[in-house]
Amino acid sequence: MNATSAPESERLARAALSRVGEPGHLRLTRMVAEFGARQVLASLHQQSAEADLKNDLAERLRSCDPATELEKAAAKGIRFVVPGDAEWPSEIDDLEHCPPLHERGGIPIGLWAKGPLRLDEAAEHAVAIVGSRSATTYGAEVAADIASTLARSSYAVVSGAAFGIDQAAHRGALSAKGLTVAVLACGVDRAYPAAHETLLDYIAERGLVVSEAAPGCAPTRIRFLARNRLIAALARGTVVVEAAIRSGALNTASWTGGLGRTVMGVPGPVTSAPSAGVHQLIRSRDALLVTSGEEVLEAVGPVGTFTLVEPREEPRVRDRLSSADQQVLDAVPVRNAAEAHRIARTAGLGAEGVKEALARLLAAGLVEHAGGRWRLVTDETLTSP
Repeated sequence: MNATSAPESERLARAALSRVGEPGHLRLTRMVAEFGARQVLASLHQQSAEADLKNDLAERLRSCDPATELEKAAAKGIRFVVPGDAEWPSEIDDLEHCPPLHERGGIPIGLWAKGPLRLDEAAEHAVAIVGSRSATTYGAEVAADIASTLARSSYAVVSGAAFGIDQAAHRGALSAKGLTVAVLACGVDRAYPAAHETLLDYIAERGLVVSEAAPGCAPTRIRFLARNRLIAALARGTVVVEAAIRSGALNTASWTGGLGRTVMGVPGPVTSAPSAGVHQLIRSRDALLVTSGEEVLEAVGPVGTFTLVEPREEPRVRDRLSSADQQVLDAVPVRNAAEAHRIARTAGLGAEGVKEALARLLAAGLVEHAGGRWRLVTDETLTSP
């Protein structure tokens, strides 16, 4: 891994703020962006010194030892990546101009990361796949298939390691021997949900586990909401697979839209409650309808890189007929063969023209002729040579 470039004093200040502050706290992220972490930390120390000894912030600041925290994290294979580091993904900086949601927003103070994959390399070509925790078999299969296709095209798959769609997305990418990034609402040294401990360990060995929360932190509702903006910011676009009307995946979609990136939705059955939120996104034109990994690649890839050919049926001989010949063919009986003059009368065309048309239809194998009478060939599935 390349050497980091942020000053050590800045890293220590950010590590301390990461411990005492909440992920995505809007006022904190804005203050750090404007004044720098060291000045903000110094100001907090001054405020805590003037406050009651029982003040919660003062207590947290007194117990915080960022140097020791970084050492303990490193011993667990965890690194703290901050702005100014060579590994810091520039895509994350777009959060500075993204409208806040639920009083959360801004550029993270820093990101705790575990795994061999670099953050900047992961974000360079990445797509987020999110959705319902209570996924149907259909939703899980679609998410895994899309993730697998993305992975085979060297795109990292970003998700939140939850049950349902998240799990399917991570496993789909891993099954294709691709890269995947799990973004957590707790410390990267914790497995949440606990049932996914093996999955998270596997991702940490081959991909990347990331969190804005310091090691040891527990997941909370507000941390999930803050986490969602990171999923959106690390990816070129977000695919929502099954999301109910009040799904957290829709929050990630909102962050993606606020960043000006592509939101995509996979439709489900119109009667499916788990897909109601996705359908609303598509209906309101806030999401592009996608049905496959190839369509996702076309949406997020450089123009012309993954252009798809519109699906079409193979043309049949009948499709290539002139309008006059089609008119004659429509007048030819299916069962009881008819003479040419009767066919001409049915078609409303001249006898000579109909005879010429019948000859062409005979050559094309669409009609048969016997005893001066004509009828349709029953097999109409012929295709052009």
